[in-house]
Amino acid sequence: MTHLLHVRVYYEDTDFSGYVYHANYLKFCERARSDLLRSRRVDQNALAACETKLLFVIRRMDCQFLKPAVFDDVLIVETEPLETAGARFEMRQRVLRGTDLLFSADVTAVLIDGRGRPVRIPATLAEKLVALTASSQS
Repeated sequence: MTHLLHVRVYYEDTDFSGYVYHANYLKFCERARSDLLRSRRVDQNALAACETKLLFVIRRMDCQFLKPAVFDDVLIVETEPLETAGARFEMRQRVLRGTDLLFSADVTAVLIDGRGRPVRIPATLAEKLVALTASSQS
């Protein structure tokens, strides 16, 4: 299952060159990851409020900045879940303007507890994430 999120580029997203500031691609991807989890009924607020305070954090991102976006572009952020194992959830994200690939990232998110230590993804949550990766590979 590839999740899609549409994002419009606002003036505040650009820098002095008139192009989207590079860090804003990371923000667009963060929104898409959160939206993906929300669409699968993963309540991140409930995870953070539980006794052990569970949080997803980004462990690794391998980013490729390929082409610039500009003010008023409508972008599509694709999020493709790849693998869930142990404490990690891996995905590929791409930002497109129409068919033009502007940005891509391979992302590893890790579930941590309130002390910042990696923890195995609970079975009920893992089932939801595995279902995402299974449907994206079919």
